[in-house]
Amino acid sequence: MTYQEEFITFMVRSGVLTFGDFTTKSGRKTPYFVNTGNYKTGAQAAQLGDYYAACIQENLPQGVDCLFGPAYKGIPLAVTAAASLYRNYDRDLPYCFNRKEAKDHGEGGSMVGYQPKDGDRVVIVEDVVTAGTAVRETIELFKSVADVTFAALLVSVDRMERGTRECSTLDELRQDYGIQVFPIVTVCQVMDFLHNREIDGKVYIDDAVKGRMEDYLAQYGAK
Repeated sequence: MTYQEEFITFMVRSGVLTFGDFTTKSGRKTPYFVNTGNYKTGAQAAQLGDYYAACIQENLPQGVDCLFGPAYKGIPLAVTAAASLYRNYDRDLPYCFNRKEAKDHGEGGSMVGYQPKDGDRVVIVEDVVTAGTAVRETIELFKSVADVTFAALLVSVDRMERGTRECSTLDELRQDYGIQVFPIVTVCQVMDFLHNREIDGKVYIDDAVKGRMEDYLAQYGAK
């Protein structure tokens, strides 16, 4: 299997990718849901880092100075991705993340870990981007930290849905900031791989579920 196919299987087995009836934060009724809060073991964290690292290595084999994880969900993602890059690809990239509130004692500041400097090429490591709020806040935050270039945004799953415009939220970020965006997988890859395929003896996307997912994308998918 490709690392993308392994990642889809991993999400299903971890209870992160589920199917049924859900409501997104925006109020949309969706037949599937990605809840990265269900990762909870050391083994899962290590594997998750391997998938992010594989995506970084495939799309950004060089020209990266730092991984940034937006608080809070992005923090463990950046850490485990950096660890995996070192372990599997001998790339020792620094990482950092932000405090929700700037520290006014000790060393102070809003950043923890590596302190970005002017000219750095930074990769933002996120889970699933819905409205893009955390990414936009990150870009604004860095204006008071250093004059960096955002080399890319990495996400686990691209839901391929419209944002505030006709294009997807990820395309909005591409257009507004000129940032490259690399998902480990897209929802279409999820559908194609899992359709009528058994994972541990269970089919998660049969014809009916696939039909509901296609209807959802027909209604809310990006143009």
